[in-house]
Amino acid sequence: MARPEQPPAVCSRASAETARRFHETIVPYLDAAYNFACFLSRDGEAAEDIVQEAFLRAYRHFDGYRGGDPRAWLFSIVRNCYRAWWHDYRRKAHFEQPLPEDTAGEGDPPASRDIASDEDTPEMAMIHKSDAERVRAVIHGLPAAMREILVLRELEDLSYRQIADIIDAPIGTVMSRLARARDEFGKAWRLIDPNEATP
Repeated sequence: MARPEQPPAVCSRASAETARRFHETIVPYLDAAYNFACFLSRDGEAAEDIVQEAFLRAYRHFDGYRGGDPRAWLFSIVRNCYRAWWHDYRRKAHFEQPLPEDTAGEGDPPASRDIASDEDTPEMAMIHKSDAERVRAVIHGLPAAMREILVLRELEDLSYRQIADIIDAPIGTVMSRLARARDEFGKAWRLIDPNEATP
């Protein structure tokens, strides 16, 4: 049996209400989502595409959002869009010859000079300007799983529970992965300047 259609006026009111709620709840985290996508992809243009797709998905599925932390909900979507982008990137890499400057670590997309500026988010603005480039370079040098968890905890200041929800892993895994990521960050930082302590 076919479902009766809603009258157009009811549909447009519901649509306007959804758009208003989405704008108030999710849109304030646009910069944070872009920053997260930049750290994951290490490519500013790719991050724009990832965030655009993430916001489209978030809007399409906003009726399924049942409250909770909107930033964690959005970051889960950004992470899924990053994974889709990364699989597509790897698939295309088999058919395209990379340019000589596109030399990245095995399993990582090419690094880009086009990354989020220091003023993109309040978290990044708090990092001391002289250290910002070194911090970014060290984070970008870490494997993807460590980069992801370090950004979520240290830059976005999410709780272990929020991170566990985003990466779909137990809290114990989050804690151990974060400990390894901090350790690797510290080692890489000391290689840059052996006389300086880890920030």
